[in-house]
Amino acid sequence: MQAQVPLLNSYPQARATIYLDFDGHYVQGTIWNWAGPINAEPALFNAAQITEIFNRVAEDYRIFNINITTDSTVYFAAPADQRVRIIITPTWKWYGSSGGVSFVGSFVWGNETPAWVFSERLGNSVKNVAEAISHEAGHTLGLQHQSVYDQTCVKQKEYSEGQGTGEIGWAPIMGSGYSRNLTTWHYGQNAEGCDVMQDDIAIIASYINDGGFRPDDHSDNHLQATPVNQSAIDFHAEGLINSASDKDVFAFTAHSSTNFRISAVPLSVGAHNEGANVDIKVSLLNHAGDTIGRYNPMELLNAGADSNINAGTYYLVVEGVGNPNLSDYGSLGHYSLYGSFAHVLPVHHISLTGSVRDSRHVLGWSFIADEPIKRIELEYAKDGKHYTTLAVSEAGARGFSWQPVDGSLAFYRLRIITVAEERSYYSKVITLPAMHDQQVKLQGSIITDKIQLYAAKDYTYNLYDESGRLMRTGRLITGANAIDGAGLSRGVFILRVQGINEVHTFRLVKP
Repeated sequence: MQAQVPLLNSYPQARATIYLDFDGHYVQGTIWNWAGPINAEPALFNAAQITEIFNRVAEDYRIFNINITTDSTVYFAAPADQRVRIIITPTWKWYGSSGGVSFVGSFVWGNETPAWVFSERLGNSVKNVAEAISHEAGHTLGLQHQSVYDQTCVKQKEYSEGQGTGEIGWAPIMGSGYSRNLTTWHYGQNAEGCDVMQDDIAIIASYINDGGFRPDDHSDNHLQATPVNQSAIDFHAEGLINSASDKDVFAFTAHSSTNFRISAVPLSVGAHNEGANVDIKVSLLNHAGDTIGRYNPMELLNAGADSNINAGTYYLVVEGVGNPNLSDYGSLGHYSLYGSFAHVLPVHHISLTGSVRDSRHVLGWSFIADEPIKRIELEYAKDGKHYTTLAVSEAGARGFSWQPVDGSLAFYRLRIITVAEERSYYSKVITLPAMHDQQVKLQGSIITDKIQLYAAKDYTYNLYDESGRLMRTGRLITGANAIDGAGLSRGVFILRVQGINEVHTFRLVKP
């Protein structure tokens, strides 16, 4: 049975759309069909893996006025000349030994020409598939490969592999970033010649009709600084660095002389800022706007420091910067900013993890504390901004599970509160999808005279054979249903059940 694909959107208000199609797709009548129809099989990823792939790709395209989606209804609602379907599939032999393929500029063709990512050729690696999706989507938005030339203009490598190792090891998205943690858009020599400089960001933006970029979210001037969401003991803010010149300025107030701790963390999908796109520098300004501290660890993408400050108003300036491997051109993306007022740091090494099991979200955590813990709060948000307390646990608790009430993406963070002065410390934010496997439930995957299934609401369905021919179509009603299986020949069949904003795909066998 194919896992239910979570319905995810990175920027729903955008009309321009990149659809990540994990369901399998029957392709005919396109430029790809030189040898006939292509019946692309569904990708073999579970909901958590699909969510990570989505998050990686969404961060690559975060600065643009474009929506990354896994929802086909969103794709079909987008203008025909402002959308592309990326088919992620193990079906690759029709084309050849490649990780993916696409036509340059096809995003605006308006004729349903998809791009392809061949998951089996990429070892079904979540990172590699995500890198290939962003790369192939970049081709559809007008980009060529970022290449490497020697001093005599002889091409050394079609795909630039970047440089460096560890957290700040970097490669261009339009090169080959499978072995690097940090992959970004780049300004450099492309495959057409050593004297052809490709401005990835400007080219992508030129393909988007409604203005290429998302609007700037925070002022770059301390006189118009954004007030942080502040309590007596801590604060939180977040933003998007959307150009090399962009700076986000926030204001906060210290009500007494104190030790101040700041942490700026790029959006990522795992430990060591895996999948992040921005290397952060934070500057601390006094009430007059004079810089009193700058924080930018050389080997890390996040930034943070402890500083003793007096009572008064202060400003924090967040910006994306370069490092020994990356220029500030591509150091762009989403980040979260945390601050706390304390004399020491009694809670550290906070780790929050999560997984999806049988439609439940299972969360686990660990930390090191040098002071007694009063309580642990697991906080939850649907939008990644407005958090509420989901569960309150004793100091010794190390996990929590529950079943979300809807299918939206869920954001989680852990808040640890100490006994002394009730200081708070936060984990990184993680995301998990909700599951809908019980919305449509088959009684079995073997076809007899009838295909029996239960539907939690009304749906339409299509049954296809291995070649993609439509064998049955109709409607399912709420409750028990039976689809006629008599007369079907032996073989494998795909049942696709379509709701208003969801799709369920099942693989069936007629013995």
